[in-house]
Amino acid sequence: MSKGPARIDFAALRAVNRALNAVSDWDEDAAFGPGVLAGTTFGVKANIAVKGMPFHAGIGALATRIAARDAATVAALRRAGAAVIATLHMEEGALGAKSDNPHFGPVQNPHRIGHSPGGSSGGSAAAVAAGIVDAALGTDTMGSVRIPASHCAVYGFKPATSCVSQDGLEPADLSLDAIGVLARDLDLLERSARVISRFGEGAISGTGATLAGHGVEVDPEVAGVFADACAALGAAPAEARLAHSQGRIRFAGFISVAKAMAQHLAGVAISPRLSRLIAYGPRRKAEDWAEDQAILAATAAAVRALVASHGFLILPTVPNLPFPHSEAEPPGQADFTCLANIAGLPAISLPAGWSADGLPIGVQIVGGEGHEAGLFALARRLDAHLRAYRPPQSGDA
Repeated sequence: MSKGPARIDFAALRAVNRALNAVSDWDEDAAFGPGVLAGTTFGVKANIAVKGMPFHAGIGALATRIAARDAATVAALRRAGAAVIATLHMEEGALGAKSDNPHFGPVQNPHRIGHSPGGSSGGSAAAVAAGIVDAALGTDTMGSVRIPASHCAVYGFKPATSCVSQDGLEPADLSLDAIGVLARDLDLLERSARVISRFGEGAISGTGATLAGHGVEVDPEVAGVFADACAALGAAPAEARLAHSQGRIRFAGFISVAKAMAQHLAGVAISPRLSRLIAYGPRRKAEDWAEDQAILAATAAAVRALVASHGFLILPTVPNLPFPHSEAEPPGQADFTCLANIAGLPAISLPAGWSADGLPIGVQIVGGEGHEAGLFALARRLDAHLRAYRPPQSGDA
Protein backbone atom coordinates (compact mmCIF):
# COMPACT_ATOMS: atom_id res chain seq x y z
CA MET A 1 0.00 0.00 0.00
CA SER A 2 1.21 3.49 -0.82
CA LYS A 3 1.98 5.74 2.12
CA GLY A 4 1.30 9.47 2.10
CA PRO A 5 3.48 12.42 2.98
CA ALA A 6 1.79 12.74 6.38
CA ARG A 7 4.21 10.04 7.53
CA ILE A 8 7.09 12.50 7.14
CA ASP A 9 7.56 15.03 9.96
CA PHE A 10 9.18 17.85 8.02
CA ALA A 11 9.20 20.19 11.01
CA ALA A 12 11.31 17.70 12.97
CA LEU A 13 13.64 17.17 10.01
CA ARG A 14 14.12 20.90 9.58
CA ALA A 15 15.02 21.16 13.25
CA VAL A 16 17.72 18.49 12.87
CA ASN A 17 19.05 20.17 9.75
CA ARG A 18 19.46 23.59 11.36
CA ALA A 19 22.73 22.61 13.03
CA LEU A 20 24.03 20.82 9.93
CA ASN A 21 23.09 22.79 6.79
CA ALA A 22 22.87 19.49 4.89
CA VAL A 23 19.60 20.24 3.06
CA SER A 24 19.35 22.72 0.22
CA ASP A 25 15.62 22.50 -0.55
CA TRP A 26 12.65 20.43 0.66
CA ASP A 27 9.80 18.80 -1.23
CA GLU A 28 6.98 18.56 1.29
CA ASP A 29 4.68 17.08 -1.35
CA ALA A 30 6.90 14.00 -1.69
CA ALA A 31 5.02 10.73 -1.30
CA PHE A 32 5.87 7.07 -1.02
CA GLY A 33 4.86 4.53 -3.63
CA PRO A 34 4.87 0.75 -3.92
CA GLY A 35 8.10 -1.08 -4.61
CA VAL A 36 11.35 -2.33 -3.09
CA LEU A 37 12.06 1.11 -1.61
CA ALA A 38 8.52 1.75 -0.31
CA GLY A 39 8.59 3.76 2.91
CA THR A 40 12.16 4.97 2.29
CA THR A 41 13.04 8.67 2.21
CA PHE A 42 15.80 9.91 -0.08
CA GLY A 43 17.79 13.08 -0.48
CA VAL A 44 19.55 13.92 -3.72
CA LYS A 45 22.79 15.86 -4.17
CA ALA A 46 22.11 19.23 -5.80
CA ASN A 47 24.03 18.34 -8.99
CA ILE A 48 21.47 15.62 -9.88
CA ALA A 49 18.21 16.77 -11.42
CA VAL A 50 15.01 16.44 -9.36
CA LYS A 51 11.96 17.70 -11.25
CA GLY A 52 10.71 21.04 -9.95
CA MET A 53 13.62 21.48 -7.52
CA PRO A 54 16.64 23.82 -7.68
CA PHE A 55 19.45 22.17 -9.62
CA HIS A 56 22.42 24.36 -8.76
CA ALA A 57 25.36 21.95 -8.32
CA GLY A 58 26.59 24.12 -5.45
CA ILE A 59 27.15 27.07 -7.82
CA GLY A 60 25.64 30.36 -6.68
CA ALA A 61 24.98 31.62 -10.20
CA LEU A 62 22.77 28.55 -10.80
CA ALA A 63 20.78 28.91 -7.55
CA THR A 64 17.52 29.66 -9.37
CA ARG A 65 17.86 26.97 -12.05
CA ILE A 66 14.99 24.49 -11.72
CA ALA A 67 15.19 20.95 -13.06
CA ALA A 68 12.63 20.33 -15.82
CA ARG A 69 12.66 16.56 -15.24
CA ASP A 70 14.09 13.88 -13.02
CA ALA A 71 17.50 12.39 -13.67
CA ALA A 72 17.29 8.71 -14.66
CA THR A 73 18.51 7.62 -11.23
CA VAL A 74 15.93 9.78 -9.44
CA ALA A 75 13.14 8.45 -11.67
CA ALA A 76 14.28 4.91 -10.81
CA LEU A 77 14.04 5.68 -7.08
CA ARG A 78 10.49 6.97 -7.49
CA ARG A 79 9.47 3.89 -9.51
CA ALA A 80 10.81 1.76 -6.64
CA GLY A 81 8.57 3.58 -4.14
CA ALA A 82 11.00 6.00 -2.50
CA ALA A 83 9.94 9.50 -1.45
CA VAL A 84 12.49 12.05 -2.67
CA ILE A 85 12.09 14.70 0.02
CA ALA A 86 15.11 16.99 -0.35
CA THR A 87 18.03 18.17 -2.40
CA LEU A 88 21.32 18.35 -0.55
CA HIS A 89 24.23 20.75 -0.23
CA MET A 90 27.62 19.97 -1.70
CA GLU A 91 31.01 21.33 -2.64
CA GLU A 92 30.83 24.01 -5.32
CA GLY A 93 30.78 22.25 -8.70
CA ALA A 94 31.58 18.92 -6.94
CA LEU A 95 35.30 19.74 -6.86
CA GLY A 96 36.73 19.31 -3.38
CA ALA A 97 36.31 17.15 -0.29
CA LYS A 98 35.41 19.60 2.47
CA SER A 99 31.85 20.84 1.69
CA ASP A 100 32.50 24.41 2.76
CA ASN A 101 30.53 26.12 0.04
CA PRO A 102 31.17 29.85 -0.57
CA HIS A 103 27.59 30.39 -1.78
CA PHE A 104 25.54 28.16 0.52
CA GLY A 105 27.73 27.81 3.60
CA PRO A 106 29.53 24.87 5.23
CA VAL A 107 27.91 21.50 5.86
CA GLN A 108 28.61 20.23 9.38
CA ASN A 109 29.65 16.72 10.36
CA PRO A 110 26.90 15.24 12.60
CA HIS A 111 29.57 13.43 14.64
CA ARG A 112 31.43 16.65 15.39
CA ILE A 113 29.93 20.07 14.68
CA GLY A 114 32.63 22.40 13.37
CA HIS A 115 34.23 19.54 11.43
CA SER A 116 33.97 18.77 7.73
CA PRO A 117 31.69 15.93 6.64
CA GLY A 118 33.96 15.34 3.66
CA GLY A 119 32.93 15.99 0.11
CA SER A 120 31.94 16.68 -2.39
CA SER A 121 28.73 14.85 -1.33
CA GLY A 122 28.95 16.29 2.17
CA GLY A 123 25.25 17.10 2.46
CA SER A 124 24.34 13.57 1.36
CA ALA A 125 26.50 11.94 4.03
CA ALA A 126 25.50 14.37 6.79
CA ALA A 127 21.78 14.01 6.04
CA VAL A 128 22.01 10.21 6.11
CA ALA A 129 24.13 10.08 9.27
CA ALA A 130 21.78 12.44 11.11
CA GLY A 131 18.65 10.55 10.06
CA ILE A 132 17.21 13.40 7.99
CA VAL A 133 16.83 10.89 5.14
CA ASP A 134 17.13 7.13 5.06
CA ALA A 135 19.47 7.21 2.08
CA ALA A 136 20.85 9.70 -0.41
CA LEU A 137 22.27 9.97 -3.88
CA GLY A 138 25.70 11.51 -4.25
CA THR A 139 28.24 11.69 -7.03
CA ASP A 140 31.71 10.20 -6.98
CA THR A 141 34.37 11.51 -9.38
CA MET A 142 37.50 10.87 -7.34
CA GLY A 143 35.87 9.62 -4.13
CA SER A 144 33.08 12.10 -3.46
CA VAL A 145 30.61 9.48 -2.17
CA ARG A 146 33.09 7.36 -0.25
CA ILE A 147 35.11 10.17 1.41
CA PRO A 148 32.05 11.69 3.13
CA ALA A 149 30.72 8.21 3.91
CA SER A 150 33.96 7.58 5.81
CA HIS A 151 33.97 10.95 7.58
CA CYS A 152 30.31 10.58 8.64
CA ALA A 153 30.40 6.87 9.58
CA VAL A 154 27.86 5.69 6.98
CA TYR A 155 28.01 3.25 4.08
CA GLY A 156 28.70 4.47 0.54
CA PHE A 157 28.60 2.68 -2.81
CA LYS A 158 30.12 3.89 -6.09
CA PRO A 159 28.90 1.80 -9.04
CA ALA A 160 31.14 0.87 -11.94
CA THR A 161 31.23 3.87 -14.27
CA SER A 162 29.54 2.03 -17.13
CA CYS A 163 26.80 0.62 -14.89
CA VAL A 164 24.98 3.79 -13.84
CA SER A 165 23.30 6.45 -15.97
CA GLN A 166 24.80 9.95 -16.09
CA ASP A 167 21.53 11.34 -17.39
CA GLY A 168 20.47 14.44 -15.46
CA LEU A 169 23.90 14.96 -13.90
CA GLU A 170 25.75 18.28 -13.86
CA PRO A 171 29.12 16.71 -14.68
CA ALA A 172 32.54 17.17 -13.24
CA ASP A 173 34.33 14.75 -15.59
CA LEU A 174 32.14 12.20 -17.35
CA SER A 175 35.10 9.85 -17.77
CA LEU A 176 35.27 9.52 -13.96
CA ASP A 177 31.81 10.50 -12.67
CA ALA A 178 29.44 7.97 -11.14
CA ILE A 179 26.18 8.59 -9.28
CA GLY A 180 26.26 6.55 -6.09
CA VAL A 181 24.29 6.03 -2.90
CA LEU A 182 24.80 6.42 0.86
CA ALA A 183 22.85 4.71 3.66
CA ARG A 184 23.11 3.72 7.31
CA ASP A 185 23.16 -0.02 6.63
CA LEU A 186 24.30 -2.38 3.90
CA ASP A 187 20.84 -3.82 3.24
CA LEU A 188 19.34 -0.48 2.20
CA LEU A 189 22.56 0.41 0.40
CA GLU A 190 22.31 -2.74 -1.72
CA ARG A 191 18.60 -2.38 -2.42
CA SER A 192 19.20 1.20 -3.55
CA ALA A 193 22.24 0.24 -5.62
CA ARG A 194 20.21 -2.41 -7.43
CA VAL A 195 17.57 0.20 -8.26
CA ILE A 196 19.89 2.89 -9.67
CA SER A 197 22.60 0.79 -11.35
CA ARG A 198 23.25 -2.35 -13.35
CA PHE A 199 24.12 -5.00 -10.77
CA GLY A 200 26.09 -8.19 -11.45
CA GLU A 201 25.56 -11.37 -9.44
CA GLY A 202 29.15 -12.65 -9.68
CA ALA A 203 30.82 -13.88 -6.50
CA ILE A 204 34.22 -12.71 -5.28
CA SER A 205 36.95 -15.20 -4.46
CA GLY A 206 40.55 -14.62 -3.43
CA THR A 207 42.27 -13.09 -0.44
CA GLY A 208 42.50 -9.57 -1.84
CA ALA A 209 45.29 -7.09 -2.38
CA THR A 210 46.38 -3.85 -0.77
CA LEU A 211 49.08 -1.38 -1.76
CA ALA A 212 52.71 -1.30 -0.66
CA GLY A 213 55.01 1.65 -1.20
CA HIS A 214 52.06 3.83 -2.10
CA GLY A 215 53.62 7.04 -0.81
CA VAL A 216 50.54 8.20 1.10
CA GLU A 217 50.94 9.66 4.57
CA VAL A 218 48.36 7.76 6.63
CA ASP A 219 47.27 8.88 10.08
CA PRO A 220 48.43 6.27 12.64
CA GLU A 221 44.89 5.72 13.92
CA VAL A 222 43.64 5.18 10.38
CA ALA A 223 46.48 2.71 9.78
CA GLY A 224 45.61 0.82 12.97
CA VAL A 225 41.93 0.51 12.06
CA PHE A 226 42.85 -0.57 8.53
CA ALA A 227 45.15 -3.31 9.88
CA ASP A 228 42.27 -4.59 12.00
CA ALA A 229 40.00 -4.62 8.95
CA CYS A 230 42.53 -6.62 6.94
CA ALA A 231 42.91 -9.11 9.81
CA ALA A 232 39.13 -9.47 10.04
CA LEU A 233 39.06 -10.95 6.53
CA GLY A 234 41.08 -13.90 7.81
CA ALA A 235 44.07 -13.54 5.54
CA ALA A 236 46.68 -10.84 4.99
CA PRO A 237 46.03 -9.27 1.58
CA ALA A 238 48.87 -9.44 -0.90
CA GLU A 239 50.87 -6.23 -1.08
CA ALA A 240 50.88 -4.82 -4.58
CA ARG A 241 52.65 -1.89 -6.18
CA LEU A 242 51.56 0.64 -8.76
CA ALA A 243 53.95 2.23 -11.23
CA HIS A 244 53.32 5.74 -9.93
CA SER A 245 52.84 7.30 -6.52
CA GLN A 246 49.30 7.78 -5.30
CA GLY A 247 49.81 11.53 -5.20
CA ARG A 248 50.90 11.61 -8.85
CA ILE A 249 47.96 9.41 -9.86
CA ARG A 250 45.51 11.60 -7.98
CA PHE A 251 47.01 14.73 -9.55
CA ALA A 252 46.59 13.27 -13.03
CA GLY A 253 42.94 12.64 -12.20
CA PHE A 254 42.55 16.16 -10.87
CA ILE A 255 43.95 17.63 -14.08
CA SER A 256 41.44 15.59 -16.10
CA VAL A 257 38.59 16.92 -13.92
CA ALA A 258 39.89 20.51 -14.06
CA LYS A 259 40.15 20.37 -17.84
CA ALA A 260 36.61 19.01 -18.22
CA MET A 261 35.11 21.50 -15.76
CA ALA A 262 36.84 24.46 -17.36
CA GLN A 263 35.13 23.52 -20.61
CA HIS A 264 31.58 22.93 -19.40
CA LEU A 265 31.56 25.82 -16.88
CA ALA A 266 32.88 28.35 -19.39
CA GLY A 267 30.84 31.53 -19.00
CA VAL A 268 29.32 30.53 -15.63
CA ALA A 269 30.14 32.81 -12.69
CA ILE A 270 32.01 30.75 -10.07
CA SER A 271 34.01 31.52 -6.93
CA PRO A 272 37.67 32.56 -7.06
CA ARG A 273 38.60 29.23 -5.41
CA LEU A 274 36.89 27.08 -8.03
CA SER A 275 38.14 29.32 -10.83
CA ARG A 276 41.70 28.92 -9.55
CA LEU A 277 41.39 25.13 -9.31
CA ILE A 278 39.94 24.47 -12.74
CA ALA A 279 42.45 26.84 -14.37
CA TYR A 280 45.06 24.09 -13.89
CA GLY A 281 43.38 22.12 -16.69
CA PRO A 282 43.61 24.59 -19.59
CA ARG A 283 47.11 25.68 -18.49
CA ARG A 284 48.52 22.16 -18.64
CA LYS A 285 51.18 21.80 -21.34
CA ALA A 286 50.46 19.29 -24.07
CA GLU A 287 53.35 17.01 -23.13
CA ASP A 288 52.32 17.04 -19.45
CA TRP A 289 48.70 16.32 -20.38
CA ALA A 290 49.86 13.36 -22.47
CA GLU A 291 51.83 12.06 -19.48
CA ASP A 292 48.77 12.49 -17.24
CA GLN A 293 46.64 10.48 -19.62
CA ALA A 294 49.27 7.75 -19.85
CA ILE A 295 49.40 7.54 -16.04
CA LEU A 296 45.62 7.24 -15.83
CA ALA A 297 45.54 4.52 -18.49
CA ALA A 298 48.36 2.55 -16.84
CA THR A 299 46.75 2.88 -13.43
CA ALA A 300 43.36 1.75 -14.71
CA ALA A 301 44.91 -1.35 -16.27
CA ALA A 302 46.96 -2.13 -13.14
CA VAL A 303 44.01 -1.79 -10.75
CA ARG A 304 41.78 -3.93 -12.95
CA ALA A 305 44.52 -6.56 -13.12
CA LEU A 306 44.94 -6.54 -9.33
CA VAL A 307 41.22 -7.03 -8.80
CA ALA A 308 41.05 -9.76 -11.44
CA SER A 309 43.95 -11.69 -9.93
CA HIS A 310 43.28 -11.17 -6.21
CA GLY A 311 39.50 -10.87 -6.16
CA PHE A 312 39.35 -7.42 -4.58
CA LEU A 313 41.40 -4.47 -3.41
CA ILE A 314 41.09 -3.29 0.20
CA LEU A 315 42.29 0.17 1.21
CA PRO A 316 41.66 2.87 3.79
CA THR A 317 38.90 5.10 2.47
CA VAL A 318 40.62 8.32 3.53
CA PRO A 319 44.18 8.60 4.91
CA ASN A 320 43.24 11.31 7.42
CA LEU A 321 40.67 11.80 10.18
CA PRO A 322 37.76 14.23 9.82
CA PHE A 323 39.16 17.73 10.30
CA PRO A 324 37.83 21.12 11.47
CA HIS A 325 36.38 23.52 8.93
CA SER A 326 38.87 26.04 10.31
CA GLU A 327 41.74 23.99 8.85
CA ALA A 328 42.78 23.69 5.22
CA GLU A 329 41.56 20.63 3.37
CA PRO A 330 44.22 17.86 3.37
CA PRO A 331 45.35 17.50 -0.27
CA GLY A 332 45.55 13.70 -0.29
CA GLN A 333 42.02 12.77 0.77
CA ALA A 334 41.32 11.15 -2.61
CA ASP A 335 44.66 9.31 -2.87
CA PHE A 336 42.99 5.93 -2.23
CA THR A 337 39.47 6.53 -3.50
CA CYS A 338 40.53 7.81 -6.94
CA LEU A 339 41.68 4.34 -7.98
CA ALA A 340 38.17 2.93 -8.36
CA ASN A 341 37.13 5.91 -10.51
CA ILE A 342 40.20 5.69 -12.72
CA ALA A 343 39.64 1.94 -13.18
CA GLY A 344 35.86 2.38 -13.57
CA LEU A 345 35.17 -0.28 -10.91
CA PRO A 346 32.54 -0.56 -8.16
CA ALA A 347 33.58 0.21 -4.58
CA ILE A 348 32.03 0.27 -1.10
CA SER A 349 33.15 2.31 1.91
CA LEU A 350 32.01 1.09 5.33
CA PRO A 351 32.58 2.30 8.89
CA ALA A 352 35.67 0.54 10.23
CA GLY A 353 36.48 2.14 13.58
CA TRP A 354 36.91 5.28 15.63
CA SER A 355 39.78 7.45 16.71
CA ALA A 356 40.60 7.86 20.40
CA ASP A 357 38.87 11.24 20.13
CA GLY A 358 35.69 9.71 18.74
CA LEU A 359 36.07 10.52 15.05
CA PRO A 360 34.95 8.05 12.34
CA ILE A 361 37.36 6.01 10.20
CA GLY A 362 36.34 4.08 7.08
CA VAL A 363 37.70 1.29 4.93
CA GLN A 364 36.85 0.59 1.29
CA ILE A 365 36.68 -2.49 -0.91
CA VAL A 366 37.02 -2.32 -4.70
CA GLY A 367 35.62 -5.22 -6.72
CA GLY A 368 35.14 -6.24 -10.33
CA GLU A 369 32.38 -5.04 -12.62
CA GLY A 370 29.71 -7.73 -12.73
CA HIS A 371 30.65 -8.87 -9.22
CA GLU A 372 28.58 -6.34 -7.29
CA ALA A 373 26.70 -9.04 -5.35
CA GLY A 374 30.02 -10.54 -4.32
CA LEU A 375 31.30 -7.11 -3.30
CA PHE A 376 28.32 -6.60 -1.01
CA ALA A 377 28.71 -10.11 0.42
CA LEU A 378 32.34 -9.35 1.24
CA ALA A 379 31.34 -6.00 2.78
CA ARG A 380 28.78 -7.79 4.99
CA ARG A 381 31.39 -10.28 6.11
CA LEU A 382 33.77 -7.48 7.04
CA ASP A 383 31.03 -5.37 8.62
CA ALA A 384 30.00 -8.29 10.87
CA HIS A 385 33.55 -8.44 12.24
CA LEU A 386 34.09 -4.70 12.63
CA ARG A 387 30.66 -3.69 14.00
CA ALA A 388 31.85 -0.10 13.76
CA TYR A 389 28.67 1.70 12.69
CA ARG A 390 27.08 3.99 15.23
CA PRO A 391 24.83 7.02 14.86
CA PRO A 392 25.85 10.44 16.10
CA GLN A 393 25.78 10.48 19.89
CA SER A 394 23.83 13.04 21.87
CA GLY A 395 26.17 15.92 22.49
CA ASP A 396 28.09 15.48 19.20
CA ALA A 397 26.19 18.44 17.81
